Amino acid sequence: MTMQFKASVLQYCAAASAAETLPIIEELVAESAAQGASFVCLPECATFLSRDRQALFDQAEDETTSPSLARLSLLAKTYQIFLSVGSLLMRDAGADKCTNRGYLLNPLGKISARYNKIHMFDAAVGDGRTYRESERFHPGQEPVLVQTTIGNIGLSICYDIRFPELYQRLSEAGAELLVIPSAFTVVTGAAHWHILQRARAIETGCFVLSAAQHGTHADGRQTYGHALIVAPWGEVLADAGSCEQGFVMADIDLAACNAAQRRHGTTQNRQKLNPVRLISEVSQ
Repeated sequence: MTMQFKASVLQYCAAASAAETLPIIEELVAESAAQGASFVCLPECATFLSRDRQALFDQAEDETTSPSLARLSLLAKTYQIFLSVGSLLMRDAGADKCTNRGYLLNPLGKISARYNKIHMFDAAVGDGRTYRESERFHPGQEPVLVQTTIGNIGLSICYDIRFPELYQRLSEAGAELLVIPSAFTVVTGAAHWHILQRARAIETGCFVLSAAQHGTHADGRQTYGHALIVAPWGEVLADAGSCEQGFVMADIDLAACNAAQRRHGTTQNRQKLNPVRLISEVSQ
């Protein structure tokens, strides 16, 4: 297993179609690889964010024939990197909803793992929009951890970050790297993005790698940016800020995972809890 390597997290504004966005991805991946990255991460909805629900469904692809996945697989093979495809919108024949699915591609361009986003973003965050992912997507059910030559990688997508039990499960299963590709809104990003990313790293003793969408998309939504790489002790190693299009990199040393876990002691000291005992003094 490679204990030390360079990782890159991308930041850009996905266009309304994969045809428009894929050249941006290809350029940024090539530049990351040229600067020595062995692991490159793309954001959620990596290839497009459509103007409306129907356009989104119409452009979702079938995994077995997906031209986007084929081009991304070729990228991983060409540059001999692990490529976290934050998520692609996929649909099965006859399905009434899509699946928001992340992929980990290996340096041979093969799919090492798939992860279907578990937690649906159904919320009104205060930006004048109401988000109802459950109306468009089937939720996933299973956490996914991938054992690779660069470390054990736990997969997740965006809104998952608000549910720490998922990351605890991944950590207990041996995760060292957590990918949290995102298209965070500006409102929630400004309030919670850095706090949540650092908290997941600290709680688990893992590196967190969060590629991010940033900008104003075809449907009018605005995404926050600030693609991050966070160390297991909670230090922000790289932050893309409000960069319109680019990437940031950091050196990853997996020895820092065990070191952080030993220092705060939560791995060995965690207790299995009984159900909550409710005490009520409310008069009947």
